Amino acid sequence: MAVVTEEMSMAQRTEAAQQVAELLQTAREALGLDLAFLSRLDGTVQHLEVVETELPVPDGTTQRQETSFCQAIIDGTLPAVIPDVTRFPGAMRLPATEQGIRSFISVPVELSDGTLYGTFCGAGLTADPGLAERDRALMQVLARAAALILEPDVRHRRRTAAVESRLRPLLETGPVVLLQPIVDLATGRRVGTEALSRFPAEWNQPPDECFADAALIGERERLELAALRRAADYLPDVTGYIAMNISPATLFTPGAVEWLSGLPLDRIVLELSEHDPIDDYGHLAAVLRPLRTRGMRLAIDDVGAGFSSLRHIVATAPDVIKLDRSIVSGVAGDAVLAVVTRALVDLARAVDAKVVAEGIETEADAVALAGLCVDLGQGWHFGKATTVAELRDDYRLAPV
Repeated sequence: MAVVTEEMSMAQRTEAAQQVAELLQTAREALGLDLAFLSRLDGTVQHLEVVETELPVPDGTTQRQETSFCQAIIDGTLPAVIPDVTRFPGAMRLPATEQGIRSFISVPVELSDGTLYGTFCGAGLTADPGLAERDRALMQVLARAAALILEPDVRHRRRTAAVESRLRPLLETGPVVLLQPIVDLATGRRVGTEALSRFPAEWNQPPDECFADAALIGERERLELAALRRAADYLPDVTGYIAMNISPATLFTPGAVEWLSGLPLDRIVLELSEHDPIDDYGHLAAVLRPLRTRGMRLAIDDVGAGFSSLRHIVATAPDVIKLDRSIVSGVAGDAVLAVVTRALVDLARAVDAKVVAEGIETEADAVALAGLCVDLGQGWHFGKATTVAELRDDYRLAPV
């Protein structure tokens, strides 16, 4: 077994592990033990995740769970408090006794949902007649404190594992991608579509949460690119442009720029969300310049939903400004929303950008937006995201 110094072991510990180590040190000092450890039980292997001792037993030591003192105590074949292991034939057959363990105490570490995480244990190299049932109570208190420290990380690991299992199959194929019509509000003619990702209904998650989950496992860029590829597959089959959503982080990957460069860029509108932070506008401009030179248009999405909109617009000089649905919905009957919309239209005219209103759900709002000189619109009034076969060329409005 490798010898690891205390300094090396502590340097590798997380903050939570160090807090657990302090609890273990309390147990060692209070009970006069040679060794105290927190173990995690996975059903096959016992992982000594945090160890406090001067013996050559480093954090991360493992042993077969079925041959451990802890498993025997859980099974009830050994008591939780063992002042002298030599008095128990079953204990003498366990590997730990061959390594010199002569006294032992163990209590379970249970999470708030009742799940057994592992054990909080102490051991001595000599028999200890003073080790008694009252010491078990101290260990239980310390074990509960350890469980509170561990639980946030356990929940994070569980969530990460669940996300990994759910999303992994989609990283190559991408999610289902449907197209929502984008309509000229003056004529009712469809001029483009927006590619929108759709994930399995049983997940009960909106797309932005699914992409956020992908970021949790370090795969957001890969999932976004897979979705973009599926959107681009529609280009031969649909007229007008296709608007595609991309985060700045994904855009900054070499693979994204290389892939985009191979598309008919005059038919692509690349949408950057107002919600995604942009730390380096100079770098963004440099990445976009060769693509925009070849005809690709840039859209700032969700304008009006937060305070970053104006900065994004000023810094990027977009070709398209997309009004957030919070401004669009109900504009026909709200004078304040109408004033805000008109102000954003004036801003767009000043930077030579088209305006698209998202989230149009009623004919009244569509007509009002047309009257406010908004160029284009999309939303359930015209149609939900759908297949190419169900798109129409004409979504004519009622006469103004």
